[in-house]
Amino acid sequence: MFKSALLSGALLLVLTGCSLKEPALSPQTKAFDEEDAYTLFALDAEAHGQYATAAQLYAVLYEKAPRVPYRDHFFENLLHAKQYDDVLENTASFREQEGFDAQVERYRIRALIGKGEMKAAEVAALALLEQTKAKQDYIGVSEIYAQQKQYNTALRYLESAYDIDYDEMVLDRMAVILYVNLDRQKDAIAQLETHIRLNGCSERICKRLAGLYSEQNNIEGMLGTYLRLYSNYPSKDVADAIVRIYSYQNDMVPLKHFLEQHHTDDALLLKLYINAKEYAAASELAENLYKENGDANYLGQSAIFAFEGAEDKRDPKLVAETVEKLKTAVKSEKDALMLNYLGYLLIDNDVDPEAGIGYVKAALQQEPGSPFYLDSLAWGYYKLGRCSEADATMKKALKAMGGETDPELEKHVKAIAECMKRQRKTTQGK
Repeated sequence: MFKSALLSGALLLVLTGCSLKEPALSPQTKAFDEEDAYTLFALDAEAHGQYATAAQLYAVLYEKAPRVPYRDHFFENLLHAKQYDDVLENTASFREQEGFDAQVERYRIRALIGKGEMKAAEVAALALLEQTKAKQDYIGVSEIYAQQKQYNTALRYLESAYDIDYDEMVLDRMAVILYVNLDRQKDAIAQLETHIRLNGCSERICKRLAGLYSEQNNIEGMLGTYLRLYSNYPSKDVADAIVRIYSYQNDMVPLKHFLEQHHTDDALLLKLYINAKEYAAASELAENLYKENGDANYLGQSAIFAFEGAEDKRDPKLVAETVEKLKTAVKSEKDALMLNYLGYLLIDNDVDPEAGIGYVKAALQQEPGSPFYLDSLAWGYYKLGRCSEADATMKKALKAMGGETDPELEKHVKAIAECMKRQRKTTQGK
């Protein structure tokens, strides 16, 4: 019989002639007309956390249709409602009528734990385990000992549960007890590593292991674990963790190889190519990124890197292709670097110095004091024979450089100086 606390506090639902020992009802067969309605009401009560009401409804359902799921929902809802005395009374009634049932006994043990009667729960759990030898009952005994802070004993029962089928959830509990409660960090890590070698790197276990390595600041252990995890369960979070570790260690070569293999962060890979001056690879990747998302900035970068990686930078075809790509890019992406690069190409290759000056001036509007852009502008004036403007602009560039120089700049300075000499001679000749 089941007793529901909501029914006048003491109503027993007598199983008149119904028994679990009788043939089970077919799932398709209704035991009574309102069975579906009661089930829907019970499920709705559960969904809204109205556990006592749900228990009452399942009690009625089980009385009229003795199906095991109704029985189990009845007890689960009583436990959720913390009506432990009702659980104990109903499990006792059930055993009197139906005999021993392992699952019903588990409900009784959970009620004892809920009431704080740990010794009684321990005795009952050990007796149940002696009968079933079931994994879940080894776990149940372990939890009781863990709540009593008898962690070594709790661990022994978890180990017995784990030996049955190497359940990773059991292993995870073992690792936590070893690491946190027993201060046996090396043993916890060794258990997890052994399991991974024999059974593979599951998401739960590898994340647990990586977390323990993180606690110990074991960077190599974290990296190795995340790499194994990513090979089986690739995800952005794990990839980001791997990238962070490589970056922290400044291991750019393996980081680049990882990104090349998995393409989890092509924007970062592009930066690595640029830093390593691998311009051909950078150009190809930038072009692919442009095709994927239409960002004109990548089109411009692709053109620049292709040009920088070319052996013959005076090749008219190469210059023309680079100019066209950059023109397309700067229509929507007014990037100062690209504007200057395009302008300088037009100037230095005598394609269209006047237009080149216009692009360089646009770049200078964004970065007025840039010595590199001032150098480009001075070179544009020089190409147009406007030596005085070239000289004045170059002096601004040199001042902005603060005494630093490079071969390209020195060539420009020398050429502009010669231009000024010619201009003075011409003026003096007149």
